[in-house]
Amino acid sequence: MEIQAKRVQARLDNLQRKYEFMTIQRLKGNSHSAHGMKSLKQEKIPISKTCKVPLNAQVYELLAMFMDWISDHHLSKLKNEEFGIEAEKPLIKHASQRNDIQEKCVKLLPVIAEQLQWMPFVNAKHHEPFVKFIYWSLRQLDAGTQHSTLTSTLRRLGEDIFKGIVTKGIQDNSLEHSGENKPKTAAFFKSPNLPLRFLSTLIVLKTVTQADYLAQAFDSLCLDLKTDEGKTLFLDYQAVPVILGHLRISSKGLLSNVIDSLLQMTVESKSLQPFLEACSNTLFFRTCSVLLRTPKLDLQILEKLSIILQKLSKIKSNKKLFELFTIHLMLQEIQRTTHPEHAFLCINLNSTLFNLGLTKCNSLVSNASH
Repeated sequence: MEIQAKRVQARLDNLQRKYEFMTIQRLKGNSHSAHGMKSLKQEKIPISKTCKVPLNAQVYELLAMFMDWISDHHLSKLKNEEFGIEAEKPLIKHASQRNDIQEKCVKLLPVIAEQLQWMPFVNAKHHEPFVKFIYWSLRQLDAGTQHSTLTSTLRRLGEDIFKGIVTKGIQDNSLEHSGENKPKTAAFFKSPNLPLRFLSTLIVLKTVTQADYLAQAFDSLCLDLKTDEGKTLFLDYQAVPVILGHLRISSKGLLSNVIDSLLQMTVESKSLQPFLEACSNTLFFRTCSVLLRTPKLDLQILEKLSIILQKLSKIKSNKKLFELFTIHLMLQEIQRTTHPEHAFLCINLNSTLFNLGLTKCNSLVSNASH
């Protein structure tokens, strides 16, 4: 019995120690749990403060890289026979593929337009890929029928690009530091960065209808085209069709500014020949043909247009385009009715007709050179 009693006592002692051990472990666990909850709450504090801030910088950097890639290798590959870009034909084989791209652009543009509101919080170096993506998406819609469904979105988009975005920062009364609420800005059309400003200008020309905005956009474009970089950007972004959209008599107040932007590209430079090739298509000649048919077209407009047509007439393959839209006949009629006092216009007309093989001598040009 004594041996059995000792065994029972030992068992009780073991159970007591086990109980004490488990109690201590349980208390420690509660302590860690409480500490964890406290840490979690502390971690949630900055989240609540920044819940209105967009994705972090690394995500925007990644997004900007994707946008650059998609813009350069997909969206910029425009397919429109009117532009005369034969080399691009193999890139998009079927109309259904073009429609698919346009549908995606229609879905994405409103989302991207909303993202512009966050640009003041995003590193300025990521602004250009966003704006470039918007530009090429708009250009993809040129040949589609989806444009009308985006009227209000595009108008708001154009205004935001023109005016820039100004925000008061994070609206949170719990912030202790008032510095967090300092206004932040993102400039696009008024950016000091030429590539960003140039793209923004083209977007304004594509989306805005207010005459004062358009006038400022063309003024900015003409200034930028005085630089070699501006001319290169004009070619890189295939901007001729954007300008032609305003080369019509209904834009009478802007017509001189529109032609001035094209004239800047005709100045002798390494960009001249690529520019003339970009104009050597049915879209350009059709637009000029419609403009030349305008009764009593302003003499200054006619003189400026004659400069461009004279340079285009030097490209032999363009003779077919002059004839296709009967521009050669209109120029002959203008030459016949133009007063000799307007010597500059007469010289350009005569030179153009001579290049087209429609006059036997270039007497006016010869006289002017003496």
